[in-house]
Amino acid sequence: MAKIQKIWFDNERIFLLTDDGKELSRPLEAYPTLKDASPEERMDFKVGKFGDDIRWEKLDEDIHISSFYEAKEPDLQNEVAAMFNRFAWLNVSEVAREMGIHKSLLARYIYGISKPSEQRLQQIKQTLHRFGRELQSA
Repeated sequence: MAKIQKIWFDNERIFLLTDDGKELSRPLEAYPTLKDASPEERMDFKVGKFGDDIRWEKLDEDIHISSFYEAKEPDLQNEVAAMFNRFAWLNVSEVAREMGIHKSLLARYIYGISKPSEQRLQQIKQTLHRFGRELQSA
């Protein structure tokens, strides 16, 4: 497997250059923690000793070079994105915490990078309905 030689960010994407001269990139939506990070936080990384992974210690984020070979781009025309767009005031972190999942996984569903199973989609809807009932009774 190729090794990481250089990493940079531009236009809402992360890029890397491999030791065999390939330039790879992924949308930051694929890595919600990095998308939410400041430019300074994004640049505070270390490439692993085998040259095939990247670690952001302060962000508690790890990315393996293999994820750069995925071709999936963001698809904001999905059911989860529609729910969060309709209620833009929703806090993704709090919804994820209530569901017992990591914020970055829920963000990947919202951005259309990952597709939730039918069971997970129902869990998202049930959580939002529960929030709605709590707001209504307040």
